[in-house]
Amino acid sequence: MEAKLANGLKLLYIPKKTRISSGLGDRLPEAYKKFYKEWRHKVPEPVYYKPTPGKWTKDEKTGAVIPVQNIPIPLKYPKTMHSGIWGGEAVVQGFKQNGNKYKSRVPHFWTPTLKKSVVYSEILNEYVSTTVTEKALDLINKNYGLDHYLLKTAACDLRTTLSLKIKRHLLMALRDKTLYADDNVKQQEVYDKYKHYLKDYTHEEIEWYGLTFSEALLKMQDIDELNEKKAPLKAKYRLELIEELKNSNETIEEDKSWLNKLNPFN
Repeated sequence: MEAKLANGLKLLYIPKKTRISSGLGDRLPEAYKKFYKEWRHKVPEPVYYKPTPGKWTKDEKTGAVIPVQNIPIPLKYPKTMHSGIWGGEAVVQGFKQNGNKYKSRVPHFWTPTLKKSVVYSEILNEYVSTTVTEKALDLINKNYGLDHYLLKTAACDLRTTLSLKIKRHLLMALRDKTLYADDNVKQQEVYDKYKHYLKDYTHEEIEWYGLTFSEALLKMQDIDELNEKKAPLKAKYRLELIEELKNSNETIEEDKSWLNKLNPFN
């Protein structure tokens, strides 16, 4: 009975339409859909609280067993964050009460501390001047550099488009081995240091990684236009067949003319 009920609930479930499952987004390749789900749909690691493990916990005062409720803190992601590296931080939305418990709470927004800093990419051999948070700098130092931090962190935790663009360039430089083109020894040394990150991606996934939804649509449009300009194989094979038939007819006529000359009874 329970199994039948579970199957019935599955039949009633209608998946919610998203940008990549409807309209033009549905035509995007699976490689981009995988990245988009990791970026937009996957639940990021909590930054402002530590989730309690398990489903149940015991109250220290009353001893009562209560269910664990890991409710995420409401966050706001301003557009300006995409020009920096925020390390998973965002604007926290909540309420503030100024000391007196009898006063009404007022809405308040807590913003992370932002500072201008310069970070270095060993793979690209470039310095990047951008806006960062204390959390981002801490994560970069803990992972021994910007490249390690970006390559081992999921897109949902990086969040900002600048972080994803840099990660995209890192992956493409490793895939195509274009790093340190003038120094083969340094190129091999840096490549061996970071090449293990490539095992999580295919060639096509790297090609589509780090693109926004609008950029992915433009890329797909360019590919479609390029394919339309190419002549279809059907037309190519038709022309080849016509040429073969013409050549075969010419050889047959030549053979007949030689036979007529040699035949005295003709």
